Amino acid sequence: MTARWVRAAAGAGGAERSTVLTAAGVWPLLALLAGPAHGPARAELSAALGVPAESAAAAGRELLAALDAAPGVRAAVGLWTRRTLRLRPEWRDALPPATHGELTGDVERDLAELNAWAARRTDGMIEKMPAAVDRDTLFVLASALVADTAWELPFTETVLGPAAGPWRGRRLPGLVRSGPLADLLAVHATPYGPLTRLRVEGDNGLDVHLLLGTEDRPAGEVLETGIAALSGAYATTYGAALPESAAVAPGVAVTTVPSYSPAPTLVVRSVPFTVEAEQDLRDHAELFGLRSALDTAYGHFPGISAEPLAVSAAKQSATAAFGPLGFRAAAVTVLPMAAGAAPATPPYRARRAEATFDRPFGFLAVQRTTGLVLAAGWVADPGTR
Repeated sequence: MTARWVRAAAGAGGAERSTVLTAAGVWPLLALLAGPAHGPARAELSAALGVPAESAAAAGRELLAALDAAPGVRAAVGLWTRRTLRLRPEWRDALPPATHGELTGDVERDLAELNAWAARRTDGMIEKMPAAVDRDTLFVLASALVADTAWELPFTETVLGPAAGPWRGRRLPGLVRSGPLADLLAVHATPYGPLTRLRVEGDNGLDVHLLLGTEDRPAGEVLETGIAALSGAYATTYGAALPESAAVAPGVAVTTVPSYSPAPTLVVRSVPFTVEAEQDLRDHAELFGLRSALDTAYGHFPGISAEPLAVSAAKQSATAAFGPLGFRAAAVTVLPMAAGAAPATPPYRARRAEATFDRPFGFLAVQRTTGLVLAAGWVADPGTR
């Protein structure tokens, strides 16, 4: 679902914008709706989820529980209904504990309650619900997902001055670090040309992968192929096996330099970023199995209530921050220096790979053990949100 969504939402060409989305926050909600749905809505939700409708609700609950139990991840679901709306007890009671709240019909009061829940569940990163509540709203189902990690190897703050590409000539805040090459840098041979992928390791099993395609590749294509690359879809060359070249892959140069150690090193340069976006799932209703469910002329969820219900809005607000100390971290790093003795001539020559992300690129936040993509996004301009 993430791969299909980024292809549709991140841009297929032309002027692209920074964006971020998380299908991991949408899938459980659709799963909770698929079981009690009937008719075309049930079939469409099941097809979008890739699981039978009769087992979808259980799968949604299992995913929410697994996410909430994972290091660095917190997940929650919330339900609010009008007092006059009678829910099927078997559906309501299958939701996680302390999930159900009440809509009073006082729009200002209800919005304040929903916004407070969103802020509380996301540590203040999302301050309000993306979908509005009005006097006709009977039912609100929402999810919150937070993922954060600290880098195993932090970055140092610097300044970047790109010599080419859309950011050419700008003086940009930058991040730089140097460390072992290991298997952090990979180049994938995709049908659309080489794709550079850099894995930035978090200290709790959550990694962020930075993706750079050739300059003519659109955002949606880069992100979709990046997700496929994680599952081994393409032939891959890791950093240690890359030939020496000033441009061996997008953003990558490999050289041999004097060194105090024979071990190969990786130098990474990037920009810090904060990306915020609001997605309207109705723009891609068929992708989410919502085409029929959005038809308010009919009721689609008899397994939730005897009263006819249809989906009236479907939106997501998301934000992601990449800083010197971690993903979603905001920090200032100071590295004081003192005068030292003149160094001796380095006794070795070693390979050095340099990966530079100084033009638009994609990112994926991924659980290391499961490969689940928790967030995907595109950085079109580091100076804008």
